[in-house]
Amino acid sequence: MKLILAIVNNDDSAVVSSALTKEKFTVTKLSTTGGFLMVGNTTLLIGSEDKDVERAKSIISKYSQTRTHTAASTATFGTHMSELDKAKEVNVGGATVFVLSVDSMDKY
Repeated sequence: MKLILAIVNNDDSAVVSSALTKEKFTVTKLSTTGGFLMVGNTTLLIGSEDKDVERAKSIISKYSQTRTHTAASTATFGTHMSELDKAKEVNVGGATVFVLSVDSMDKY
């Protein structure tokens, strides 16, 4: 048995979890924040049999979109702002997926 940890953008979390649930995966959603942009993410906890891991990863990949985001400048306001201090566009979204082995799982 495996535990899949999938960190997805909040904008994609509903459609990803819905698609996983339709395919009979059990999904638990956690609100998380992370990355250098410190934007909201959703971490999905998905229990899976070993043989179904690739199918789950395929679903996550299909419904996790990459998009551009304008990152706020880290410069202080004032004089002497250079071209390097201005806001920049960065790619965000997609998914980060970890697959962990599970020794035991009990439901009470």
